[in-house]
Amino acid sequence: MKAHLVPLALGLVLAAGAAVAPGQAAAAPAPRQVMFVGNNWDGTVDVIEAGGAYTRIGRLNVVPDRAQRLAEIYLNPIRLAFYLGIQQGPGEGHDQLADDMYTTPAGDALVISRPSFADVVSIDLATGKLRWRFPVSGFRSDHMAVSPDGRSVAVSASTGNTVHVLDIVTGRQLGSFATGDKPHENVYTGGGRHLWNMSIGEVNTALDDPWLDFTKGDRKITVADTATFKVVRTIDMRTRLDAAGRKDLSDAVRPAVFTPDESKLYFQVSFFAGLVEYDVATDRITRIKDLPQNPATDPDRTTWVNDSRHHGLSISRDGARLCVAGTMDDYATVVDRATLTPGPLVTASKPYWATVSADGRDCVISEAGADRVTAISFATGQAVASVPVGDHPQRVRIGYLPAGWTAP
Repeated sequence: MKAHLVPLALGLVLAAGAAVAPGQAAAAPAPRQVMFVGNNWDGTVDVIEAGGAYTRIGRLNVVPDRAQRLAEIYLNPIRLAFYLGIQQGPGEGHDQLADDMYTTPAGDALVISRPSFADVVSIDLATGKLRWRFPVSGFRSDHMAVSPDGRSVAVSASTGNTVHVLDIVTGRQLGSFATGDKPHENVYTGGGRHLWNMSIGEVNTALDDPWLDFTKGDRKITVADTATFKVVRTIDMRTRLDAAGRKDLSDAVRPAVFTPDESKLYFQVSFFAGLVEYDVATDRITRIKDLPQNPATDPDRTTWVNDSRHHGLSISRDGARLCVAGTMDDYATVVDRATLTPGPLVTASKPYWATVSADGRDCVISEAGADRVTAISFATGQAVASVPVGDHPQRVRIGYLPAGWTAP
């Protein structure tokens, strides 16, 4: 499964060196594959090379309408209350302005969710101007996913308990479906036939003792048919975790990845330094792996960001290795999937996400505490590159840019 990759420009790519007939206009150069890094607290996106040295190419402002949005918020008492709640809660005292992002198939626009503004917008990569804006239900937008064909994008409306699916070019809503409380991660499966959403419940209260877990809300995986947007299945990991002997673990599923054949789902849960393996066909948890805990990490669960202990997970293209971001434990590690044995612990400051480089060689993590992006070799488990980016990087995604692009 390659749902995390945006496909090449849907027919716009010509073979290198192809001849042009006399009198025929030359085709536009193929889009350039890059990585986008969302700097959540300053409302920018850094564009970096998709491999190698990961050199920074440029920076894009994704809140060109900031003054207008803030004026609207401050004139609406209810919206203002939620805006300030997001700022002081999940934003840790900061606005959340650049959460998740994907490019259009042609690589001419960046579509991005902006939690504090409760919307998804399309930014023209040539001009930096808004092409369209979609306000989500409720008061906060969150994680997204792009369909395998690159034509639609799903976004979680975290206070609206809804997933919206939009045409990535026009912003028109194609459909939506209801979820559990606080929808978070989205993953396409079956070549785009199904969309899995993981709801994480209430993560911004101080009611974090295990005996208060019932206060966290309705947490479940919701699977929808993307042709009809009807929910075809729900999965409550509470009963599966209990059956696996881990009643101590939260059932709030955080970042999650499928194996290439989609037979296994690996995921992280709130408050847990480790990962869980779920067999899709048998509908049961088959393995749970506790990973190393940093002895310097404050044991007070209320100090962990948004109930996270570990938040960030990716899988190598061959499915042989997992890459884990140990957020509150300040490390990342490559885990052998056959044995679930971790490799070297790579020191990292509040690693918040993990993805795969364009060539598949590296796991790329965002270090939100150091404003850096670091690449770790799947083969060796060692860091191979690190580059500075903007304030509080979180999501890192592969996308495309027009050839010869410079930041507007």
